[in-house]
Amino acid sequence: MTETPTRQSSAWADTALATMRAALDHMVEAGRTPGGVIAAGTVDTVGFSVSGTVTPSGPAAPEPSTMYDVASLTKVVATWPLVGDAVTRNLLDLDAPVAAYFPEFTAGAGMSVTVRQILTHTSGLMPSTRLDRYVGDHRDVAEAILSEPLDNQGAHRYINRGFILLGLLLARVNGRPLADLLDGFAGELGVSGLQYGPLPRSPSVAPTERRLVGGEPLHGVVHDENAHTLGGVAGHAGVFASAEALAALARRLLAVNGETGTWAEFVAESWSPVVRVDESTSRGLAWLLSKNGVVYHHGFTGTSLYLAPDTGRYLVLLTNAIAHGRDRVGLPELRRSAIGLFG
Repeated sequence: MTETPTRQSSAWADTALATMRAALDHMVEAGRTPGGVIAAGTVDTVGFSVSGTVTPSGPAAPEPSTMYDVASLTKVVATWPLVGDAVTRNLLDLDAPVAAYFPEFTAGAGMSVTVRQILTHTSGLMPSTRLDRYVGDHRDVAEAILSEPLDNQGAHRYINRGFILLGLLLARVNGRPLADLLDGFAGELGVSGLQYGPLPRSPSVAPTERRLVGGEPLHGVVHDENAHTLGGVAGHAGVFASAEALAALARRLLAVNGETGTWAEFVAESWSPVVRVDESTSRGLAWLLSKNGVVYHHGFTGTSLYLAPDTGRYLVLLTNAIAHGRDRVGLPELRRSAIGLFG
């Protein structure tokens, strides 16, 4: 079990919370998000701030325990640590081709793709996810994905399909469903509020997008269409989490820094640059790495997680900006403000 720190923050976190609260308030007032929750702190501290409401119609304000669809944060708060756990237990080899774990599949360009290439988004798998193209197909979905041609393998390109494969692979090598694996991982850390959906519709769960005029917004069910096609549980999306849970996870991950052992080695390797994304950003294993030493990831619904291993600081940003449209106006600026807080 992890120890829950006192709800207090460092001087840095106080500044971070105030800055992000002001920026988030501006988004709420401009009608760009219903609201959100911010968490910031260090390995030993945590502080929270909230803004707006849980739903576009209000009136309830979000809380640190409010559950948000974190979208692609699933990659780093579920799939990535579960891969690391499988590596420590010798169930996975980062440099083994995926084909080694699906021996019944005998053909397909994707059979040469390795777990490491998937984590670094250099696999060359198709960039278009669109799993609905396989609905009614007699093949296993993993086989269908692996049968597609590769394109520019070795170059960085953000690809959801790879993490979908990792989710299927984790279930296979562990002999348990992916959702159960995450429940077990969160339980071992003593973290509640980190799980796959669906969740009961309630004021403690933030809705996402209203896809049809006259329809109801998605509420407690996964927003990502491809994760939905997979039943709501996938390696690239599908997790719901609270700011409390992600803050607890952040503290646990930062505490690993400087430790020894296979898990610590996996974390350190994950937070080291492998491939250049652009002039200011690199990719490690799953995580993005900024020039100012921050490792981070975003989720399409309006979520972000930032860790600074060198200083032991973290920041969690959970919004349901997607509820006000897929353009998510103002979110890039909000995220730039967040990463800028780390110096």
